[in-house]
Amino acid sequence: MKANAVALVALFEKKMRLEVPLFQRPYVWSENLQWAPLWEDIERKFAEYLEGRADVPVHFLGALVLDQKQTPTTHVERRLVIDGQQRLTTLQVFLNAFRDFCRASGATALAEECANYTLNKGMMPDPAVDKFKVWPTQLDRPAFTAVVESESPDELKKRYPLVKQKWARKYDDRPRLVDCYLYFYAQLEAFFNGAGDELPLANEYPIDQRLEQCFQALRNALMVVAIDLEQGDDAQVIFETLNARGQPLLPADLLRNYIFLRATRRGENSEALYQKYWSDFDEHYWQQHVSQGRLNRPRSDLFMQHFLASQQTTDIPIGHLYVEYRHWIEKHAPFLTVEDELKSLSRNRANFKSLHDVEPDRPYSSLAQFLRTYDIGTAYPLLLLLLDGNIDSEEMAKICAVIESYLMRRSICLMTNKNYNRVFLNLAKSLKTKTPTAAMVSVYFNELRGDSVEWPSDETFRAAFEENEAYRVLNAPRLVYLFTKLNDTFTSSKTETVKITDPLTVEHLMPQAWRAHWKLPDGSDGVDDIGLFDLDEDDELAKATRTRNSALQKIGNLTLVRPSLNSALSNGPWEEKKKQIMDYSLLPLNLPLQGIEIWDETMIAARSKSLFGRALTIWGR
Repeated sequence: MKANAVALVALFEKKMRLEVPLFQRPYVWSENLQWAPLWEDIERKFAEYLEGRADVPVHFLGALVLDQKQTPTTHVERRLVIDGQQRLTTLQVFLNAFRDFCRASGATALAEECANYTLNKGMMPDPAVDKFKVWPTQLDRPAFTAVVESESPDELKKRYPLVKQKWARKYDDRPRLVDCYLYFYAQLEAFFNGAGDELPLANEYPIDQRLEQCFQALRNALMVVAIDLEQGDDAQVIFETLNARGQPLLPADLLRNYIFLRATRRGENSEALYQKYWSDFDEHYWQQHVSQGRLNRPRSDLFMQHFLASQQTTDIPIGHLYVEYRHWIEKHAPFLTVEDELKSLSRNRANFKSLHDVEPDRPYSSLAQFLRTYDIGTAYPLLLLLLDGNIDSEEMAKICAVIESYLMRRSICLMTNKNYNRVFLNLAKSLKTKTPTAAMVSVYFNELRGDSVEWPSDETFRAAFEENEAYRVLNAPRLVYLFTKLNDTFTSSKTETVKITDPLTVEHLMPQAWRAHWKLPDGSDGVDDIGLFDLDEDDELAKATRTRNSALQKIGNLTLVRPSLNSALSNGPWEEKKKQIMDYSLLPLNLPLQGIEIWDETMIAARSKSLFGRALTIWGR
């Protein structure tokens, strides 16, 4: 067999049909597990080319195994896809989305160029089949041909409209290949049509020029390994070998070898350096798998990703840490000696550990706890950069308060977090050569524009805080963090310090099962939830029920209690719930409930408003 590195689009340059054997499984890739990571890889290369950084390492998207099929001379050349058919099909769908987006953006010449990579041209014995560059299994062919031939998302949606299931609140699923196309088209729209800080160089060049640059990235920076089988190669044996379950080397293993080999070659004492600076990396703590976003990787991987991003102030794909680290060392020579390099790694490793394990009484403790609770790892490169700088504790605390305000406001306002990596890396880049201050960070956030990056105003924050159904969208740990911070605002220098060591849970003051003891203002039990979805909007009883069910989930109706008290409170009437809270809860947060005789939608709105006033003192702008 022959293995060659091939540019992504070069796979589809020849007049050839890549055929998925019928015994292969149908298309199964999904957004969270495969499409989103693939788009991140592509988006990163797009951004690098738009920023004039075409000298960075090429990115390998994986391997394909192809087996030559005997075809008559006059026929279109055919290859069987032995391994990598999911990846190959997805890349072809992406190219179709890119082609159609180019056409919709007025870049018709580029769209025609892209069409050369999505359809075979010229004379063909069976044009209905031979025109396709990829030919999937029978089950996927209708959807795939629709993707290639529709030439726009609107046309594709006409072919595959969403159909609501009868008696249900959801729609039937579209074929995965259709959803795959629509996903990538939406990402291209967001990337090229965004505004301000949402997009690299968004306003510097016309869109056709930017599309041309990104097409060059597809041609030159995104590669696959194509393995062509030859006569006598056993396709099944090779397939099984490639998919064998071995124990892969961690990036930390590769980096250790790379670093200490260089130390030995330079005459530095590698054994002494290992004991002093690296040995901690070989402890179980750093090899443990932890979750961050959709990633589940060893801590050493996550640390190296954030460390390298903090040094280069650019996004680093976690699957390519070794290649990126080596490129950084060899191209930029950031350290005079390997020992200096290891000192920096050791120092930043300790800082990362204190962030991840949330050490108390540090100026960044609150923000570190917030990042863990809200699962926002994209801020770690910025924090590593700040912690490695010469910033006094008071200023560091102020900077962290500004960052937490930015993130908490956006979280309450249900704003996306998909652009946080770019937001924080751009901020790190602007601070890298300065002595950072909270004022600088505030100015940076204030200047961001667009829903995907902006710092919500007080009015936007207020509307979301008082009106959004927080319990439906924020998980329990996030609400516990929010209310713990609010609880702290009820204390002062005159208040006794009560240390809470027991876990706390979120309690609905008006219970979710309210019908038994909590009548509506007209004395009725409201409408059964089952029928709410399709009820007439003019039905007053239905509207009252909807209003109550919405109020239940708002911040004003939530509080914190111990788990045992939570289960005891259950769904009882207000008088009983209030008495037990007053008898057993020591939280200052709950003391104002004592004087309230009736708990209803009006009181929930009033408490939401009151708590918002306190939230402003914590997460100011």
